[in-house]
Amino acid sequence: MKRIMLIAAALALLAIHPARAEMAFWGINVEKLEHRLRIGNGTDVFSWDAKAMVGTDELKFVLRTEAEFDANNSSFEALENQARLQKPISTFFDAVAGVRVDTPAGRDRIYGVLGVHGLAPQWFEVDADLYLSDRPAFRFEADYEALLTNRLILRPSVEFNLPLRDDRSIDAGAFGPKIEIGARLSYDLVDRTVAPYVGVHYERTFGESADILREEGKSRHGTFFVAGLKLMF
Repeated sequence: MKRIMLIAAALALLAIHPARAEMAFWGINVEKLEHRLRIGNGTDVFSWDAKAMVGTDELKFVLRTEAEFDANNSSFEALENQARLQKPISTFFDAVAGVRVDTPAGRDRIYGVLGVHGLAPQWFEVDADLYLSDRPAFRFEADYEALLTNRLILRPSVEFNLPLRDDRSIDAGAFGPKIEIGARLSYDLVDRTVAPYVGVHYERTFGESADILREEGKSRHGTFFVAGLKLMF
């Protein structure tokens, strides 16, 4: 853990250094802070996805945290933290480099991160990241904000996770993808700062990952009602 903290501190110093020559800015964006209720068996899952950022237009340091907590078993299904540097490579895209640390049940996992983040045509926000370790993986995320009114916003999203090697302790089989699809309808109570939302979330696992879940008697897919809060500072 000390090594992880030192890496994060070093990345932060690199990100802040250019601010001497440019105007620095910071922000916190909690994309998801939600309760998921599984349709069919009533499983309760609490989930979050949040980012904190500091830097300039030329270099940003980003901390990202994601988690899924199973309230029925009082345990984390997933707990992931990233420290990333982002530097523009075009008008709409940044190159990404950093470190990711997962702390689920069992041993911790540390990955190097290489990827791109930005806005694709039609204003889809996308992340495409390669996670490098002895058990590498690839992830692609995309979401879109459709303004129904000035305050009412529909946010469809998709996430594609692809393990590149077996990691049975986290139910991952090589090239057995997991796909998550969601749609969340939010209402901006205070500009863009506070926005409660409701929606639906669906996930399904395929290939060898699905085979591992089947062997362990676990479900390979699920649909959830969600209710949560989006925050931005």
